[in-house]
Amino acid sequence: MDVIRRSWNAVRRWLQRAPITDDIERRNAPFLQLVLMYFGTMMPINLYYYVFVVGVVSTVDPGEVLNIGTDIAVIASAWTGVWLIRQGRLRQGLILFLSTLIASLALVYMYTGIRGLVIDPTFPVLSLALGGLVLGRRELWIIFGCLLLSLALGMASDFASAMLASEPVTYAPNWMPTTVMLYVIITVVLDRTILALRNSLDEATQRSRDLAVANRELQHEMAERERAQEQLIHAQKMDAVGRIASGLTHDFDNVLSVVLGYATRRERIAEQGKAALVDAMAGIETAARRALSVSRQLLNFSRQEASRPEVFDAVEALRQVRPMLRQLFDGEIQIEYDVSDETLLVRMDRGQFDLMALNIAVNARDAMPDGGTFAVRASRASDASALELCFADTGCGMSDDVTARVFEAFYTTKPAGQGTGLGLAVVRDLVHAADGSMHVESAPGQGTRFFIRLPLAKAA
Repeated sequence: MDVIRRSWNAVRRWLQRAPITDDIERRNAPFLQLVLMYFGTMMPINLYYYVFVVGVVSTVDPGEVLNIGTDIAVIASAWTGVWLIRQGRLRQGLILFLSTLIASLALVYMYTGIRGLVIDPTFPVLSLALGGLVLGRRELWIIFGCLLLSLALGMASDFASAMLASEPVTYAPNWMPTTVMLYVIITVVLDRTILALRNSLDEATQRSRDLAVANRELQHEMAERERAQEQLIHAQKMDAVGRIASGLTHDFDNVLSVVLGYATRRERIAEQGKAALVDAMAGIETAARRALSVSRQLLNFSRQEASRPEVFDAVEALRQVRPMLRQLFDGEIQIEYDVSDETLLVRMDRGQFDLMALNIAVNARDAMPDGGTFAVRASRASDASALELCFADTGCGMSDDVTARVFEAFYTTKPAGQGTGLGLAVVRDLVHAADGSMHVESAPGQGTRFFIRLPLAKAA
């Protein structure tokens, strides 16, 4: 059984390798090749039995010679049809076979007539079925007309023979109406079936085209949404950069003051010797490095780049964003850091992680106009599978109605021109994109606490 199955699979793969581009014809090709190979194989066997076993050739009957000649023509057309299909020309191969088959029937009917024949419906019905289902409705009716013409030629042959022999003319044998009605019924049924199949195929094709168009539109909308999301995130970054800029200006003022202070005292320092000069240069370097560190981090943060998730240490990222948080708040707001000493890896875009912290800090600053405390806490969750972040402020807090809508896009309680209502909505989207979760707790006069949970990632 294993050998038979493997052999059949090999034959099926060979039959399916015909280079046909049309989908429907490609599905029909294996079956049609088997049909043609059946005729090309069985008819020679039948012909051999008919000629050499029965011994018809010895009679030298022209009618029998005609039968043998038409059989040979059908066999040749069958194998030629297989060759054409293997060349990717399925319609031409089938048309050649059916034309030869119908022409052979017509020649036999013309020579022998139909009065003494018992018509075998196998070839006519097969011609109708193959022509209609594979070639189409127009070809189906052409084949039907050719079959009727063959019967008419047979009747004309009988009529001529009767006239020459001065015999009574019999226009048709008693089986003729039944045969004609059989052809009509088969043709009409096939025609209706093909019409229904074609309509269904056209509908399916149209739906496929509509689906393809809808899919392209959806992909375009998704791409536009991604671009809009990236632009929104960049706009939020630039908003945070603008808020940090004023604090950063003071830092650069301090750096310049240190540099100018040492510059104005350059002669006095030079008189104090090399050690004093080295100390002065070290002070300038320390102040410059502090300003350079903040400016570089701010520059990297403000770049507009496509989202590129990466695995990084969230604790270290929070430490690195602290200088920007310091620039965001004035001197009346204290920053408290309570972060774990262990490495806690998360997977998300690093710039978006910084943006998340800065957006929450911006809202905290606006909630504490008279000063207060902004606390950042980070630790491993109790189940050891996630990072838990808490950003808390001691500001004015929010009512239940405001808390329920705090993550709603374009919702803000700030005066016109002081807020877009997009900051916390962006934070929520970034957390969800990283497979995390976020919620808020707040009450009037009791401050606000944002809790974020991000799944921990494995080290790359």
